[in-house]
Amino acid sequence: MKLKPEHIAIIMDGNGRWAQERGLPRTAGHRAGVEALRQMVQNAADLGIRWVTVYAFSSENWSRPKSEVTDLMGLLKLFIRRDLAELHQNGVKVQIIGERQSLQRDISGLLDEAEQLTRDNTGLRLVIAFNYGSRDEVARAATKIAEAAVAGRLAPGDITPETFCTFLDTAEIPDPDLIIRTGGEIRLSNFLLWQAAYSELVFLSCYWPDFNKTHLVEAIQTFAARERRFGGVREAGVAS
Repeated sequence: MKLKPEHIAIIMDGNGRWAQERGLPRTAGHRAGVEALRQMVQNAADLGIRWVTVYAFSSENWSRPKSEVTDLMGLLKLFIRRDLAELHQNGVKVQIIGERQSLQRDISGLLDEAEQLTRDNTGLRLVIAFNYGSRDEVARAATKIAEAAVAGRLAPGDITPETFCTFLDTAEIPDPDLIIRTGGEIRLSNFLLWQAAYSELVFLSCYWPDFNKTHLVEAIQTFAARERRFGGVREAGVAS
């Protein structure tokens, strides 16, 4: 691969449809999705990827049936209780983005535990977007900026895109070079809208539980074959 992304973000879509096509409850699809996540993290580390962000639970997912939300919370607990020790042993550093103030104490406690246990690790950085929505993130950042301006810590004229970034959940995280979405849908669904300004996008028809190392390698190869100009041109001329 002539060019490898430093940061890959993934919208893990298709768990429910994967289960339904097999005559299984949606919960079975989510459980299979957790296993696919575990394998993906290992594969990404093996390929030398430095950052991986996964869209684990959106701020809109609370509108799903209560039973499904309960199952998803149970899977989060299972993932952290079962897999956190292995992630830590492998040097993975876990970071959580998303709104936490409204979360139940047991859930926010698990997220804090994952971050605290792995905070000194220097291997792959696993960013988990939980109770995350990009519009909500931008709105919260704007609120913080307004509060700083009112307090006199920030002048309105000093607010630039670079300044704005420091107020986002992803302040210390590089923008994703590549965003992968499984499940056949072709949209970002309120995921990293600010950060995706110049990301390469790859949409796959496979459901997330079927995502494997071959899919990951092929997505990276697709990324490597693209020309990233960031709004400019390779030679002198007019930008298209």
